[in-house]
Amino acid sequence: MDWIISDELGLTVGHLVGWGAAGAMIIGGVAPYIPQYRQIKKTQDAEGFSLYVCLTLLIANTLRILFWFGKRYELPLLIQSIVMNITMFVMIHLCVTVRKKNQIIRARERIFTDLDRKYFWAWTDFQSYLDCMLVFSVLGAAITYLLIEFSPFVELIGFLAVFTEAMLGAPQIAKNHQNKSTEGMSVSMVVMWTCGDVFKTAYFVVREAPTQFWVCGGLQVSLDIIILIQVWLYRHNTAAARRLRRGD
Repeated sequence: MDWIISDELGLTVGHLVGWGAAGAMIIGGVAPYIPQYRQIKKTQDAEGFSLYVCLTLLIANTLRILFWFGKRYELPLLIQSIVMNITMFVMIHLCVTVRKKNQIIRARERIFTDLDRKYFWAWTDFQSYLDCMLVFSVLGAAITYLLIEFSPFVELIGFLAVFTEAMLGAPQIAKNHQNKSTEGMSVSMVVMWTCGDVFKTAYFVVREAPTQFWVCGGLQVSLDIIILIQVWLYRHNTAAARRLRRGD
């Protein structure tokens, strides 16, 4: 009798841990953007946040969704991708709105249908970002449908999905290097990135996710650490920029 109770208790605890880890995977990916969203909303300044971060995550998670149709991985990872895409569109909408408000002289409208490479992902209306990702998703879905039985293609989608996500920090690293400052970037966001990526990589390993997932997870953690190093390297410039913005 004791072993039955023990077995049932172990099963219940195991389920709770599993559900908790799955929930953390879904919510944890979104959580780092809450402080960045609040900071942009409060300061009405979106210049320190690179919209290419949103582009990177939108492409990565769209590819990951397509990969699911060719190679079924855990459902929480699929839900995480859907939630992340919604979050990125919310971030883009805020940044576009803030930048429009901050225009002293009204600039010429730049939209997706202009097909101007110079202004790619620097459009002035939110609809253009939706249109761009809709085109990418439809083309990706069509190609995936045609080649879904070709295993190397499916594996390539999986690799591109997680590799693109692993390069998430690259646009922010470039933005910080260009500005020689991390002003406008939420340090809390990056710290949460790092913690989340460490947890996510460990989750991939423990749950025996496809190899692409945990290898690129390690790369992502490395880029997070580089951004934290930039925070320290540019700390004096960042403090000066913050005082200038406040008018001190």
